Amino acid sequence: MGLTRGGRDTHDDAPPYPRQEVLGRAGGFGRALALTFASALLWGFAHLWMGRRRTGLLLLALYWLLVAAVVVLTTTFRQDLLEWAVRPRLLTAVTIGSLVLGLVWVSIVIRSYQIARPAGAPTIRRAAAHTTVGVLCLALIVPFAWAARYTNVYRDTLTSIFQGGADAKPVNTDNPWAGRRRVNVLLLGGDAAGDRVGVRTDSMTLASVDTTTGDTVLLSLPRNLEHFPMPAGPAHERFPNGFTGDGPENPGLLNEVFEYAENHPDVVPGVPKKWRGPTLITQTISGILDQPIDYYILVDMFGFADIVDAMGGVKIKIDKPIPYGQEGGVLQPGYRTLHGKEALWYGRSRNDSDDYVRMGRQKCLLRAIAQQANPQRVLTRFEQLASATKRAISTDIPQGLLPALIQLSGKVKNGADITSLQFVPPLISTGSPDFPEIRRLAAKAIADSEAGATSATGPPGAPGANASSSATSSASPAGDASPNPESSKAQSSKAQSLAATCPS
Repeated sequence: MGLTRGGRDTHDDAPPYPRQEVLGRAGGFGRALALTFASALLWGFAHLWMGRRRTGLLLLALYWLLVAAVVVLTTTFRQDLLEWAVRPRLLTAVTIGSLVLGLVWVSIVIRSYQIARPAGAPTIRRAAAHTTVGVLCLALIVPFAWAARYTNVYRDTLTSIFQGGADAKPVNTDNPWAGRRRVNVLLLGGDAAGDRVGVRTDSMTLASVDTTTGDTVLLSLPRNLEHFPMPAGPAHERFPNGFTGDGPENPGLLNEVFEYAENHPDVVPGVPKKWRGPTLITQTISGILDQPIDYYILVDMFGFADIVDAMGGVKIKIDKPIPYGQEGGVLQPGYRTLHGKEALWYGRSRNDSDDYVRMGRQKCLLRAIAQQANPQRVLTRFEQLASATKRAISTDIPQGLLPALIQLSGKVKNGADITSLQFVPPLISTGSPDFPEIRRLAAKAIADSEAGATSATGPPGAPGANASSSATSSASPAGDASPNPESSKAQSSKAQSLAATCPS
């Protein structure tokens, strides 16, 4: 046991000298503030300086334990963080933990100042020092309060979007795919414009993902597909010979099914409003392709415009004039910062172009947004973006499946094969489609993907051993082993239009 001149034990929290001596050594308010600031950066510094060794060492140990935990989480468990970030309960814990940690940090700073401050100083000097410490505490608590608030906003957005469907089933989180080889997600782009009532799904793609490898097949159907069969039940009874629409302004195209169901609840009995459209369009496309559909995601283009506005606009190069709107507006060539309405028209205008050119512009727009949505821009506009996202996206994917989907998306991005089959002319006729052929080609595309995954480990030159990571199918309408040259050439032209290099 070590004893000081006063006979005090230096291993307890009592100062080793009488208080007057300690205060003299502390050097007044300047020294006290310096120790307080040091303790804000390194817990326990002031306590150790003032001889309170037990408390100082404990605080120092807790500080380094916290630093080590952060380092381990952001390195060893980096991939797991993405999966944890979609668990609402963990997000709630992060919100509460941020506030608690901020209060603990501020408490340590205040206590550090209390043990280091001198006594008997003039009132003005005490007030100035107290104010300085108060400002320091405020500067410390703001980031934690900000983190708690934004985490809560993010959690609210997550739970608002991913509520599950009208007939949502519980998810087995231990085995989310339950032995399923594939998960099929219907990706819809809704074009709810100011000059039309309701939502038209102008973009419809079924993403069929191998749950083991992440290999993905994209099956895209055109908006103007006609004479397609309706699913069994009331919809088929009303349209036994194929969908014919609802009046002269709705001639019976595939992109009208969603809104038709919303306006005619009797074709999807028992399904609540806002779920009727997704229910009928998923059933219809499932029948067209003869593939099951597990979930859907709808991105509404007008909500998408809100996202662009929340970002402060998106900069993009326009290579030729694009007319838009009812007032004769034109997006002029050159580098432009497009705001919500302009970005919407850039993506949806068909003036002097066709659906395929428009689809190419949409891809360019999405790429520009992804490139410009840097962390700083997202964080400074986080609440506006979260609010816009809630308006733009709807889905029936349940919250419990999100961690598994995040894990699966990691496989898709890290080396999985992605193939695309677009049912557009000349592969199929949109006015008189060959549905048995569509189903056969869809099944073949998926079977080829699975065969490629199975043989991917085979010797060089083996079938599928050198599968492309991103391919566009050019199967012929006849389904020959050797595609028709003219058909292949035309299909390749369409593919190039869709995947054209965006102006830079």
